[in-house]
Amino acid sequence: MRKNIMVLLGLILVLSITGCGYNSMQASEEAVFAAWGDVEASYQRRSDLIPNLVEVVKGYAKHEAETLKAVTEARAKVGSMQLSKDMLKSPEAMAKFQEAQGQLSGSLSRLMVVVERYPDLKANQNFMDLQNQLEGTENRINVARVRYNKAVQDFNTSIRTFPNSLTNSLLLHLGRKEPFKADEGAKTAPKVKF
Repeated sequence: MRKNIMVLLGLILVLSITGCGYNSMQASEEAVFAAWGDVEASYQRRSDLIPNLVEVVKGYAKHEAETLKAVTEARAKVGSMQLSKDMLKSPEAMAKFQEAQGQLSGSLSRLMVVVERYPDLKANQNFMDLQNQLEGTENRINVARVRYNKAVQDFNTSIRTFPNSLTNSLLLHLGRKEPFKADEGAKTAPKVKF
């Protein structure tokens, strides 16, 4: 009789664990880490393309050294900043990372203005190819950010809903992840003047 009760209790325990969300929360957290890896991979792709773009522009616009220097410095700053999985919980760390990425985007925008001043450079096939690669990379970065934010939303929802919230508070103690946020002023549309 006692053996039957122990087997029954064991069966109840196993069945209750399968519905507690333990595994799904783990899977959701791994999805967040994978999505962040995609964001980093997109940033790395951009970082790898920039030296090529700078070299092409240098050949045509030697006297625009200040803009090229700003791009190089922004790329170096971005390259030196690493965001670990643990830092995904920190709004401050995410803000610093986003600031560095924003500075690089701004430098690239200024570089594109330099390009507008040099018709020969715009017509150069190598430059056009690199410009297309950068545009594609920026699109990939945006897609990776959106996917990361979706994974963060799914994870944060997972750890806050019952019964997962109970399992999390008792066993896992997983914290909310920080979504990728827009830069200050991004809500205001840029003014285009001709």
